[in-house]
Amino acid sequence: MSEIFSVTGMTCGHCEASVKRAIQRLDSSAKVSVDRKAERVEVTGSTQPRAALAAAIREEGYLVAEG
Repeated sequence: MSEIFSVTGMTCGHCEASVKRAIQRLDSSAKVSVDRKAERVEVTGSTQPRAALAAAIREEGYLVAEG
């Protein structure tokens, strides 16, 4: 399973790392690719629902576009 999120508010490498850690805390087996310039986060291999992954990103303080 692969989910792609449009995420705004990431401005540096620390932001990218925070998003990646948040998702991997929720699902340690997930592979996470973050591209802050494209405002894109791709999560592959996660067994968690999309809503839970989006919530983990939001808890770090970033905006996730719906849809």
